[in-house]
Amino acid sequence: MPYWKRLEAAPLREGSGERFERWSHKMAVKTVSLRLPMQGSTQIENITKSVAEALAGTGLSSGIVTVFVKHTTASVMIIEDEPGIRADTKSFWDRAVPADPAWQHNTRNAGEDNGHSHLRGQLQGPSVTIPFLDGVMLLGIWQQIVLVDFDTRSRTRELIFQIMGE
Repeated sequence: MPYWKRLEAAPLREGSGERFERWSHKMAVKTVSLRLPMQGSTQIENITKSVAEALAGTGLSSGIVTVFVKHTTASVMIIEDEPGIRADTKSFWDRAVPADPAWQHNTRNAGEDNGHSHLRGQLQGPSVTIPFLDGVMLLGIWQQIVLVDFDTRSRTRELIFQIMGE
């Protein structure tokens, strides 16, 4: 029996005669976590190898992998990982969303100084999704997956790699 099955053919629009088909199949979902000690201060850590190793461990050949960080003051992004881009990335965030004791998060929460860290995380986002084929991520030649820690202090960050495929 095939791993997929046809569910139905239904009209796209009432009376249009156009139809679409819905298909269903069971797709494997594997979840891997990774904990990384980070220093904050827009530290950038390349995690491409860790994601590739997690993907290889699933035995899946094609699908997508989502890389998600479970923190509001860190982000995952894809960059050309070289020293100039790392320096430019830090400069960009320092100029775009500067540290400022007047951020409401800092003034309303005694002892907090990381309002800018939260804002940077909101703008960049907590995840990226990468397709893979034949067990290999379909990244461009210069693309690397990195974790960026915007916080003002050291902490261990938890990442989730959720891999869906067949």
